Amino acid sequence: QVQLVESGGGLVQAGGSLRLSCAASDDTFSSYAMGWFRQAPGKEREFVSVIGWSSGLTYYGDSVKGRFTISKANAKNSVHLQMDYLKPEDTAVYYCAADTLGGNSWFLTAGYDFWGQGTQVTVTS
Repeated sequence: QVQLVESGGGLVQAGGSLRLSCAASDDTFSSYAMGWFRQAPGKEREFVSVIGWSSGLTYYGDSVKGRFTISKANAKNSVHLQMDYLKPEDTAVYYCAADTLGGNSWFLTAGYDFWGQGTQVTVTS
């Protein structure tokens, strides 16, 4: 069973940085795209960023543009999210996701068929 394994979450002060990582448990795993979503308590799961695996194209949600950077590595279809200039409103559970089927919007949760377990990011004032 292929799983997406996330790491890198934690506590950080406002203005600080964190780097999230997500890797498939199987080296043969492949996808059209891998992205990040986040969900704060009582709020909808929000698109954060996505990277197309072949194209390398990247997209970011308006709330994180200029502060977050997504990148990928071929090994285990790894994806990383460098988060800089963190704000308290970035506090959420961050989920990595993979689209292995294609054909759906990468900006919506429905566009992904594999999800990580989530990692908590807490930004203090």
